[in-house]
Amino acid sequence: MEHKSYTFLEIKQKLVNYCVYQDRCHQEVEQKMRDFLLIQEAKEEILLYLMQENYLSEERFTRSYIRGKFYMKSWGRNKIRNHLKFKGVPEKLINRCFDEIDVEDYHQTLTKVFQQYHSKLKGLQEYQKKSKTITYLMGKGFEYEEIKEVIWEIED
Repeated sequence: MEHKSYTFLEIKQKLVNYCVYQDRCHQEVEQKMRDFLLIQEAKEEILLYLMQENYLSEERFTRSYIRGKFYMKSWGRNKIRNHLKFKGVPEKLINRCFDEIDVEDYHQTLTKVFQQYHSKLKGLQEYQKKSKTITYLMGKGFEYEEIKEVIWEIED
C-alpha cells in the first residue's frame, strides 16, 4: 500500500483538524502521528504546538469524555475510569474531573437504568432478576454499594 507523503505543515494542519473535530487525548494524537511516520523532533514540535494553541488539552478531553459516556451512554464511574486509564489518562486527572457528573444525576441515572433493565427480565424469580440486574449494572461501571442503595430505595 502506498503512503501519500505530506509536508510538515500539511501534517501539522491535519493534526489540528483532528483535534478540532473532537477532543482528543495525547495517546490518540501520538497514534495519529505514528501513522505519518514522523521523526521524534517533528512529533515533539507538533505536540507542543497543539498544546500551546489549546487544540490539545488532556483535562478538556477527560471532562468531555466523562460527560459524554455518562450522560449519553449511562456508564458508571468504574467503566469510565477504566476506559480513560486505557487511553493513558493519569489517575489524578481522572479523579479531579469526576466532578463533571452531578451526584444527583448519577443516582437518578442508576435508578432509571436499574428499573428499565429489571422490568425487561421476564419469567424469572425475583432474586434472579435482581442478580442479573446487579451484574448488568456492574458491567456498565456502577459501584456495588451504589446499586445496593438503589435496591433498598426501590424496595421501601
